[in-house]
Amino acid sequence: PFNQMLEGIQLSTFSKLEQIRTSRGAVAIALLDPDKKNDNGLLNMLHLVNESDFDAIFIGGSLISDNEFESRIEEVTKNTDLPVIIFPGSSSQLSQHADAVLFLSLISGRNPQYLIGEHVKSAPIIHNINLETIPTAYILLDGGVRSSVEVMSNTSPIPMNKHDIILAHALAGEYLGNRLVFLEAGSGAENHAASEVVSNISKQLHIPIVVGGGVNTPASARTLVSSGAGYIVTGTKIEENPSIKELQEFTNAVHQ
Repeated sequence: PFNQMLEGIQLSTFSKLEQIRTSRGAVAIALLDPDKKNDNGLLNMLHLVNESDFDAIFIGGSLISDNEFESRIEEVTKNTDLPVIIFPGSSSQLSQHADAVLFLSLISGRNPQYLIGEHVKSAPIIHNINLETIPTAYILLDGGVRSSVEVMSNTSPIPMNKHDIILAHALAGEYLGNRLVFLEAGSGAENHAASEVVSNISKQLHIPIVVGGGVNTPASARTLVSSGAGYIVTGTKIEENPSIKELQEFTNAVHQ
């Protein structure tokens, strides 16, 4: 009877992700960039993701225009059963076709545009299209290369060895009411968030940690999950046109 009651309740996308995290140990997220450079390969990448036991899709990019974004989100949602969550580069990257949007606050920087400005611009649109929001504290870490996030947001990353400063930001993110803390090293990073950083933060926080940027091998994914990461995001690996077997080894490492 209890299960029948649950079936009648419409779970939020975030609740579904948290159920996956509880049952599988961690959530494997595929990041798809719908920018023009991936125009022809978007459906091919989506096919790889669908066949490789990923749990959800983040979709977003720095430079894509409004019209292209809307049409590509629609294309992705038509061709997958996975939750599709917008990982926005700006307030213009919103779509009624997505299941949710990460409502990101770039709390590692001090640029007001990404602390509140983009949020105010996007809020009426989100309200009008009734899009679920997942409030997320976004912390940019120094992954060894200058990332697109750093350039586009005009903010500096926190050095990876500043454990106390990273922890202070993560705690602030939790106390502000965010549901997730996202440790981002940037696309194509030489180094993902250090396992020591993740371990240190996970012992202090009560909300899940998302790690993205530079997580390209099963071994690195496994180490991060063992250190306390609840969500692992990979994008560059999918763009490199790997085999389904390679991607399955990656998602297996996240889930084991």
